[in-house]
Amino acid sequence: MCILALGFLGLGVQPPEADWGLMISEARDFILIAPWMVLFPAAAISSLVIAANLFADGLGQLLAVDAAVSGRTSA
Repeated sequence: MCILALGFLGLGVQPPEADWGLMISEARDFILIAPWMVLFPAAAISSLVIAANLFADGLGQLLAVDAAVSGRTSA
């Protein structure tokens, strides 16, 4: 996420390298003409964040179940 934010601010990778934050930053000027230029990278970022959160939650629940089955408790 930090890399995406840096790309949006112009401090990340420089063109012609591909970066979702850079794509959104460059497409801001065309948002009224071609909103999909912003929407698709933003949807990809949102999907990535949601998937990472779901994965982390599932992993945390799996580890908590394993700890409960083996008799260990977390502090």
